[in-house]
Amino acid sequence: MTSTRNSSIFSPVPLPYGRVVSNRLVKVAMYEHLASFLGGPPNRNHLNLYSIWAKHDWGMIITGNVQVSDQHLSLGRDLVVPNDICEETLKPWRALARRIHNELDGKRMNETLAIMQLNHTGRQSPNILGGRFPFVPPLAPSDTRIGATSQDAGFISDLIHRILFQTPRQMSFEHVEQVIREFVKGAQLAAEAGFDGVQLHMAHGYLLAQFFSSKANTRTDNYCSQNALHLLYRIISAIRSEVRRDFVLGIKINTSDYSLSDTSGSKQEQEEKAFRHVCDIAQWRSVDFIEVSGGDYENPEFMMSSNSKSSRQAFFAQFSSRVKVALKEIEWEQSSTLDDHTQSRKPLPLIIVTGGLRSPAHVYTALSSDHTDLLGIGRPSLLCPGLPTVLRRLEASSESLFDNLTPFKSHPEPDLSFSFTQHWPWSRVWRFVPKIKLVGAGVGMAWYLIAARAWSTFDQSDEGDRLEEEEDQVVKNLYEISGIEAVIRMWIWVPEFQISVLWRSLALIVLLLSVNLFLFLK
Repeated sequence: MTSTRNSSIFSPVPLPYGRVVSNRLVKVAMYEHLASFLGGPPNRNHLNLYSIWAKHDWGMIITGNVQVSDQHLSLGRDLVVPNDICEETLKPWRALARRIHNELDGKRMNETLAIMQLNHTGRQSPNILGGRFPFVPPLAPSDTRIGATSQDAGFISDLIHRILFQTPRQMSFEHVEQVIREFVKGAQLAAEAGFDGVQLHMAHGYLLAQFFSSKANTRTDNYCSQNALHLLYRIISAIRSEVRRDFVLGIKINTSDYSLSDTSGSKQEQEEKAFRHVCDIAQWRSVDFIEVSGGDYENPEFMMSSNSKSSRQAFFAQFSSRVKVALKEIEWEQSSTLDDHTQSRKPLPLIIVTGGLRSPAHVYTALSSDHTDLLGIGRPSLLCPGLPTVLRRLEASSESLFDNLTPFKSHPEPDLSFSFTQHWPWSRVWRFVPKIKLVGAGVGMAWYLIAARAWSTFDQSDEGDRLEEEEDQVVKNLYEISGIEAVIRMWIWVPEFQISVLWRSLALIVLLLSVNLFLFLK
């Protein structure tokens, strides 16, 4: 018989500011690379992709990162907050919110909360693709280039970082004020477009995480790394003052500098610092949820396959479990000081752990062990978009889900290793090739971008079993794509909605060349 604990995954969970998550499954943010070149609003590809998830009743769906600055993009095809928010610029964002809500004739067909992730890349905005003119550096807390503080980068890795990333320009106080306004505008965009809330991305080495990092932030003013929470507090306070009371506000926090396997004093100090930050943020009682994550472009483990980061997933689970224990203690201590004449405080935020949840056993163990309140599902959501439906079916069966270690719908992580390196003579040569973490992680990221692109063009006209068979065929086709092929296909792609623009541009170029040639010959 199915354990009664299984039902907790589909029980509703209230958020501190009044909204309710219908179940504990959260499709977390992933970069999609589907927007127009140099950034833009959602398009048909985004609408098709999110429609796949929306029909399966996830508790919460968080979009891929939406850049608040069009001059600080990541890989060139980012979603970007428009410069002006008006009826015309709101249309594509409203369309995306309606797709996530699975609206039909103006009626919501699910209870999924639509959350827009807001981001600013800071110094991780690359050359050429970053949205700036050539030789214009990105803004960052300090003028420290990516890779400049890495101890084991090596010559080749350092050269790659120098080519891809400029030395940033240290932000002035006016730049800081501008960033605050940009995040507030992003929240206003989400609210007016019909999203249920936003998540602030302060992980993976992006701008807000850079203010927390002593290797990226060498300032000595109010925004130094020792006073890291100051900027975040100002942004959260400014957003809360501009949006409705029940607007969902979450954060994604970075733990990339911490490792339980390293018992050195400095690492323990860093772990304590991260722990204190999370507890301090929780006690503001201004956010609804905190997602625990990690990694940056210098140590890009957040882009690695699950097989290569199992130890870090164990760390996230233990870290979040410790946070939950601390939050319960804080809640008990503070509630004991309230009297009948004191207004009760809002509940403390919920915790989301992302990473390592690849089977029913992982999901239910995480909940039963009290490691997390909500279950963050990233890349597995591209291999099994209908995960909520799959788990509901399994719950109705007689098997024990705590013993089921089979990857969701038997779709494991792809093997993206270069098979030719296992055979002579390449095996001998490969041993002497420098291993660059950023490049290696990029192969895995590219494969999942291709997976997102496959779903963005998926025909959903079929219904029932036929549709499920077609979905399984999409995943089956994905496993035939190698890592190298994924990287090539990631960059050599013209979206369907841009094909007509491309042909018109080529026709205009040919016409101009023809006219010039005619005049020259004449």
